[in-house]
Parts: sequence; structure tokens; C-alpha cells
Amino acid sequence: MADTDSSGHFSPYRADGKLYGFVCIVTGATQPIGRAVVSELAAHGAACVYACSSIPKDDFSALIAEVEKQSSNCKVIGYPFKLANEEDTLGLIDDVLNAWGRLDIWVTSSGLLGPKSIADTTPADLLRTFEANALAPFFALKYAPPAMAKTTPKGNYPNAAPKDKPYGSIIVISSIASTTGGCWGPAFTMSSHAALGVVKSGVATLKGTGVRINCISAGQIDIGVDLQELDKRGNTHQLPPSSLQSKEHHQQIIGLERPGLPMEVARVAGFLASGFSSYITGSNMIVDGGTSVMNPLTVPV
Repeated sequence: MADTDSSGHFSPYRADGKLYGFVCIVTGATQPIGRAVVSELAAHGAACVYACSSIPKDDFSALIAEVEKQSSNCKVIGYPFKLANEEDTLGLIDDVLNAWGRLDIWVTSSGLLGPKSIADTTPADLLRTFEANALAPFFALKYAPPAMAKTTPKGNYPNAAPKDKPYGSIIVISSIASTTGGCWGPAFTMSSHAALGVVKSGVATLKGTGVRINCISAGQIDIGVDLQELDKRGNTHQLPPSSLQSKEHHQQIIGLERPGLPMEVARVAGFLASGFSSYITGSNMIVDGGTSVMNPLTVPV
């Protein structure tokens, strides 16, 4: 069910926002926000989600069982993946197209904090954060659109729904460090700014392709990590733990007086993947409970 407005403009998206037949890629899929995004896309009716992780020891079985229990019509495929590796990116796209004949949604939800201070930040630390936070979105921008342009006539692929028009959505999940300073450490801030730069540069790059690109900049999100579990060098976690601030401090600096939940970020990703956002590209969706509005000069994280 495609949508046509009163001017006769054709939209390839369904008017009800469903993603029936869509094939999606989510990187960082075993981190809290990535897991929530996989679940959200499945709930929207996606046919398949490639749940990608760069952590070798990750076990995808629990994620697959959880999602398929809630959305039995969605096939979740656990996919080990070096997120900022060009060869792995191209291999992933080839696997998707060979199996399904189409690619519709690419969500990069993989990120690293890096060290908290400039004194502790080495050039290698900076490169790692840029690889995770900005190079992965760059590869999505460079290589996903040609795959999203591939149309799929009915019957050509046994698993695939037909796709007769090029379109797609690239969603970069970053942090409010993409627009402010003072969030965690310098490597995190610099690489988050670069991630937003990928999105903004992507608008002109994608003209005429039917592919949209947007950013989600998350604020304080309860990712289930406390100060004891936190890797102080920032090499394993995507966002700072919300427990860095007290409940009283949350009430003081956050408009909604609490940290957000991974699913609240994922719902924005679901919106950006769907036809409800068909005229939105190049945007930075701030999901921080009003923190950056109440504290415009610095957002203490």
C-alpha cells in the first residue's frame, strides 16, 4: 500500500507507517539501544533485520529469541561484523542482496565513549572513537544507497517482497555531544560532531536517490550500566551511565526529570525508518528529555 498525496506525488512508503517487506541492517545490535532498535523495526513489520555486532563473544540467540517471540513474522539474523571495516561492509551488503534482493533501512547504533580527559586520550583512542562513531556512518552513506536503489521484481527472490522504486533510510544514532561540548571526553565530542557531519553532508550526496539520512542525538539514557561496571577508558560502552548524576540532579537539569530508556531512542528510529518521516532528511533529532534546552551552554554528562 503506497501513498499518493493530493498533488499526485508518489511515496513508496505505506501510509500506516508499517515496514512490511523491508530488509534492515542494525549495527551495534547487541548494545542496549541497538537491541531496542531491532525490536522496534520488527514491531513495525520489517521482514528481516540483520543484527550486527563487532564484539566476537556476543551471543545473538537471546536477542533473536526475544524479538521473534514478539514479532514472529520478522526474521532476525545475527551477523558478526567489523563495524568500521570497508571489506566487511561490502560483504554484508552482498549477503543481504544475495538473500533478499533489496535493502531498505540501515541504522548505525555502534559507538564508543573514549577516555574522559585529554590527558588520558592517545591518538589510538581518538582513532578508535572516530572509527566507531563516524567512520561506520560514512561507510553506510557511501555503500548503502546503491543497494537501496536496487529494485526487486516480484518472484525474483523467494524471500523478498517486490520493490519497484529506489528508496531507503539511513539512521545514525549519536549523542548530544554531536552539537555541544562538555559531554564526557574530547574524543567522544569530536567524533560525535563528525557523525552529525556525515548526516549533513549526506543530504546533497543523496539527491536523486530516494534515500534519506538523519541523526538521532541521545542525551542521558539508562543503558543499564553503573559506575562500577563502567570501562573508564570508554572502549566498550556507547553512552555514559545515567548514574553519573544523582536522581536529584536529573530532576534539576532534565526537563522530563529522568534519564531516557533505550526504547525511547528506538521509537525515534522507527519513525525515521517509516513513511511517517518521508519528508525528513538531514535532521538531527534531539532525544534528551529537554536537557539541552534547559542547559544550552553545557550539558553535564
